Amino acid sequence: MRMRFCILGSGSEGNCALLQTGQARILVDAGFSARRITQLLAGVGESLDRIDAVFLTHEHGDHAAGISGLSRHPHIQIFANHATARAVQAGLKHRPAWQFFETGTRFRFRDLEIESFSVPHDAHDPVAFLFTHGPDDLFSPVRRLAWLTDLGHAPQHIKERIREADVLVVEANYCPRMLQDDPKRPWSVKQRIRGRHGHLSNESARELLASVASPHWRHVFLAHLSRDCNSPAAVENACAGVLAAAKCGCSIVAPGTGTPFYEF
Repeated sequence: MRMRFCILGSGSEGNCALLQTGQARILVDAGFSARRITQLLAGVGESLDRIDAVFLTHEHGDHAAGISGLSRHPHIQIFANHATARAVQAGLKHRPAWQFFETGTRFRFRDLEIESFSVPHDAHDPVAFLFTHGPDDLFSPVRRLAWLTDLGHAPQHIKERIREADVLVVEANYCPRMLQDDPKRPWSVKQRIRGRHGHLSNESARELLASVASPHWRHVFLAHLSRDCNSPAAVENACAGVLAAAKCGCSIVAPGTGTPFYEF
């Protein structure tokens, strides 16, 4: 079976995606309540009863808020590094079926190989993921999905990981002008967002994409847009040219929305 992937929801209010293979159904992050995740899954013909695992990038609520509500689904394994698990567990009344990994290592879950790699963000031990599927033979070529959100800048090791992906999810979190003019956020929060352990601006996302421009890329999802400090139009103005030059498909995920399934 090929990989099937959709973003259930993305943005400052929550982030969650579904990845399917022949032997696994997993969520990447769980940044909505369990009730909301149930609704989002129903919208794509799935349910929490059929989910095997959640892979957490870090402990912030817009990525991990749903873990507390998964106590009714004890079969779901929760993959996280130790620092992220400790931070999430501190706010829980139950103990999930934690499955620990060391940041930077590769491991297997069913028919997936997962590589975690560190990202610069203001969390305990935030990571991105590279999911690999397939034996890489004539009939089942290998496929890779990279999930890269919540980072203030992109060191070289990140560029090398996303270069291998067929499908890339990368954040374009804010427009610098809109962030500067935003009346809701104090100066300290604005400094955090645009710091080296904050988030990628549209221009930073464009520079990252241009610096890699991998021929492997089939589709790039630009996600985790700020509702107040960004817009799909601003992302398109910043990034459309570099993605057209890379000759790959592109989807800009508006805040609070998801995507149809993408199969590859």
